[in-house]
Amino acid sequence: MRLAVLTDAPRVAGSELWLLYVLPRLLPGGVRPTVFLRVGESLDRLAAQFGEAGIPVRRYADLTGLPDLTRDFDLRLLQAWDPGTYLRLLPGLSAPTLVVSHDQLDYHYAPPLRALYRETYRLTKAIPLRRAGHLLTVSRWGAAFLRGPMGLRDTTFVTNGVDPGQFRPATPEDRAALRESLGFTRFTVLIPGRFTPEKNQWASVRAARHAPDLDFVFVGDMDSSVGTLAQAYAKRLGLRNVRFLGRRWDMPELYRAADALLQPTLAENQSLVTLEAMSSGLPVVTTDIPAQAELVQDGVTGLTVPAQPDVLARALRALAAHPERTAAFGRAARQFVLDHHTTDHTAALVLAELRRLVSHPSPAAHAAKEHPHA
Repeated sequence: MRLAVLTDAPRVAGSELWLLYVLPRLLPGGVRPTVFLRVGESLDRLAAQFGEAGIPVRRYADLTGLPDLTRDFDLRLLQAWDPGTYLRLLPGLSAPTLVVSHDQLDYHYAPPLRALYRETYRLTKAIPLRRAGHLLTVSRWGAAFLRGPMGLRDTTFVTNGVDPGQFRPATPEDRAALRESLGFTRFTVLIPGRFTPEKNQWASVRAARHAPDLDFVFVGDMDSSVGTLAQAYAKRLGLRNVRFLGRRWDMPELYRAADALLQPTLAENQSLVTLEAMSSGLPVVTTDIPAQAELVQDGVTGLTVPAQPDVLARALRALAAHPERTAAFGRAARQFVLDHHTTDHTAALVLAELRRLVSHPSPAAHAAKEHPHA
């Protein structure tokens, strides 16, 4: 099966890492992916990583040529950041097509903002997505949301997964060396992710104020506008227990050196960061929004609490005060990933879905071709 994988990503984020993890694992199943990736320095390393994994990459400068470049493939898989990509590409792509959505879908803000976001998503993405032959997302909750409130009936899901060999707990000797090299001396809380309002780093900075006996280490695009604000806020508060490391490519080592993951997120579909930390044996403190509740079992693999700084701080201090219980959370988190959320689990589910689509293309795809302006 020749698979064309199209993405308009301007840089690397979780959806691109998902492709990097999953596509090489499809090769033994007879799938031959080719990734169509924008021209741009921010994607050069990703292109090289695909090449090292045996996945051909074709770089493009203009989206409009992709329908012609992908006509000879058996299936076209599309991931889009920009909603306009669906409008520009889906009408011209040959069937069958599959859109993979990692969208966060629902933002758990105050009710008026939440309602506004839902309606914006419906207009900008859900309506254009009706042109897709089939839609795949990465959580049970996400599929139900797209089928229900968004009216996209032809939606299924596969669970996200991570590589438990890459993301694994450290031996005591390795952990000691890693902590020394990184300067981790006290109970260290890791907060990785893009600096955006929904990731809620603001709450994490304020939680650090309530827990001066713990260290908080932020990883991500600290040069972004939200990252700059978070740093300025920590400085204004005079916090000495907060560090900003910027973008890093050594996340497995950071997970192995840290003591807990903090993720007071207000929007997720199924978080790779959460799974990476759990696979590394870290307990997770996170919010109880639906997609996170699919991964983190409160009191078993971590703690799910409201995104209130003082509550987050109390949860983290409880982990620090009870190391045996914290270690048990980490072991249970690792086992949960091994049982349900490895990249092999994800790849097997994706492979089955691709085979089904090639064997039985969705009637919606043909309808879209026959009535392109419907």
